[in-house]
Amino acid sequence: MSTQHIASAFDRDLEAIQAKIMKMGGLVEVAITESALSLETRDEERAEKVRAADKIIDNLEEEINEDAARLIALRAPAASDLRMVLAIMKISGNLERIGDYAKNMAKRTGVLSQMAPVNDSAGALRRMANEVGKMLKDALDAYIQRDAELSAAVIERDSDVDQMYNGLFREFLTFMMEDPRNITACMHLHFIGKNIERMGDHVTSIAEQVVYLVTGENPDESRPKSDVTSSQQI
Repeated sequence: MSTQHIASAFDRDLEAIQAKIMKMGGLVEVAITESALSLETRDEERAEKVRAADKIIDNLEEEINEDAARLIALRAPAASDLRMVLAIMKISGNLERIGDYAKNMAKRTGVLSQMAPVNDSAGALRRMANEVGKMLKDALDAYIQRDAELSAAVIERDSDVDQMYNGLFREFLTFMMEDPRNITACMHLHFIGKNIERMGDHVTSIAEQVVYLVTGENPDESRPKSDVTSSQQI
């Protein structure tokens, strides 16, 4: 088989894998939106759909990993192409983790729907999740367009999500001190907030993979986290 035929076969296989990445990304975007909305509206049926859809996301990650491993074995890609395949595997892993966090949020909807609302906490969490969803959309667009500048902008926006989480953390502490009856609900809400903050971290990791793909260099790893709660207990 000629080099050109090998190259075109590699490109076809890679395109098929990238189509699955974008399908997976779309499903994760929906999971973020729907899990946050189910929490705010106390819609347990909507939450259950998020939990069921997570199985599709998990299956896609498995397929992508299998396809990528087969591609490496059969096509023996050159260094730059290998970097692309490995980046795809890392991106799919990050998407799977974001899907898991969305599923965990949906799981707590049923519990919280049985409790009195705590101020507008559910709405604030939805707004925080929406910001992460926008970051994910931009990170995936940056991947398709190979846009390092857009990826860098996504990385910078993670600090906004951290600040939103820090503000919610302080609010939950205040609510619990003001009324001990809020403690259980605030514990659940805090875990949801932390999950959303971690979603932002995984989106940032996707954006960093894109920067590496485009430039061949890792972004500045000294970027400080703005989450000041890690040493505190709730």
